[in-house]
Amino acid sequence: MRASAAALAAFALVAAGMAADTLLRARAACREGERWLEQAEHPERRRAELDSELRLTLEGLDRARAEGRLDEATYARESGLARFRRDREAERSAYKIAYVWLDSAARLFTPPDNRWSRRARAELPRAREGWRRDRLSRGLPVEDFRLR
Repeated sequence: MRASAAALAAFALVAAGMAADTLLRARAACREGERWLEQAEHPERRRAELDSELRLTLEGLDRARAEGRLDEATYARESGLARFRRDREAERSAYKIAYVWLDSAARLFTPPDNRWSRRARAELPRAREGWRRDRLSRGLPVEDFRLR
């Protein structure tokens, strides 16, 4: 009898831990999706954030060059690479990334159903429509299988 009670308690503890883990993962994915959705709807903020990151990187490279840790060729390569990364990141579809994060929160991190997965499901149509408009504006085909 004691063994079955201990086994039941252990099972309940593991189940509660799994439910808490799922809830925390759903919360993190939902918040990340909402952050990307915010960036998609305010591209000027996203561009300013990317420019700020580039400026910090270039300042670090300037300091390293001034201290003699970087030669001119390495500085030119690294600064060009930093600019390329910023431009590449700016081209990424924030709506697509938001959709993927929200979809993960809505479908992957449930059951149990929780407020974060419900919140992500509520935001999915907005992200999907933004992604569709983004693809159209870039001249890319809008295929239903991509937008699930």
